[in-house]
Amino acid sequence: MRQFTEAELAVDPVAAAHLLLGAVLESDRPDGTVRVRLTEVEAYRGGDDPASHCYRGKTPRNEVMFGPAGHLYVYFVYGMHHCANVVTLTDGVPGAVLLRAGQVVDGEALAKTRRPAARGTTDLARGPAKLTGVLGLDRADNGLDLTDPASPVRLLAGDPVATEDIRSGPRVGVAAAVDVPWRFWIAGDKSVSAYRLGGRRRKQVRTDPFPT
Repeated sequence: MRQFTEAELAVDPVAAAHLLLGAVLESDRPDGTVRVRLTEVEAYRGGDDPASHCYRGKTPRNEVMFGPAGHLYVYFVYGMHHCANVVTLTDGVPGAVLLRAGQVVDGEALAKTRRPAARGTTDLARGPAKLTGVLGLDRADNGLDLTDPASPVRLLAGDPVATEDIRSGPRVGVAAAVDVPWRFWIAGDKSVSAYRLGGRRRKQVRTDPFPT
């Protein structure tokens, strides 16, 4: 499989989310390599998306999200979980796609040692924290270039998912823009995570899936 290029990912996060379904994230760690095929993602923009980490501007925590495209944005949440995102849009314009769930397609034995509590193979990366867990990702990987062949974490283009097999709905666990349908998943895939409603409904943003 070939790696994605920066140019391919320098698009609106919603368009990038469609591209990433079926893509494979490959992680080389000292104890081995695990590959996960992405089955569920969420798109986040910047100043016009109140659910985004960048809604209030650049901070030391979110600066990777401001570009360039194709880099890994990893953040720590609830004092216990890491979540991984692929940065999109052009350098200086914030946007990213959260990697919510996937199916382990290589390195399953190693993935199981990292997630011994998993209830079967489809549960290994069924959720953003589980996905980073089986791939061995943490804040030390923040900023890695996923398009660089020498990077220990690489984003590979898999078989494209047909439009009719993609579903969309509200994002999970957000406290703002709770109705915006920027969560995308592969219909019928058992590795897709369970939906959990976020906080109270607040300011909404435009939902045109491919804005001009």
